[in-house]
Amino acid sequence: MQPVGDVVTVRVKPGSAKGPLVQTGPDGVLTIYVRERAVDGKANAAVLRVLAEHLGLPRARITLVAGTTARIKRFRID
Repeated sequence: MQPVGDVVTVRVKPGSAKGPLVQTGPDGVLTIYVRERAVDGKANAAVLRVLAEHLGLPRARITLVAGTTARIKRFRID
């Protein structure tokens, strides 16, 4: 479980046949594969759902703070 107020950096792979899947790279950055395409915020919603499940936290405790339209995103854990 992540400490409160921690920021998690995530690399997103939208539209992936591998998804939903979370992998941790050697740099500590999580790569999250989701099937949803990056259209109308669908990929962001899927990433939030997968990240919350991976961390064992409710979605309400995770907030997207940077990278709304980018593949590299930062989430704050409350």
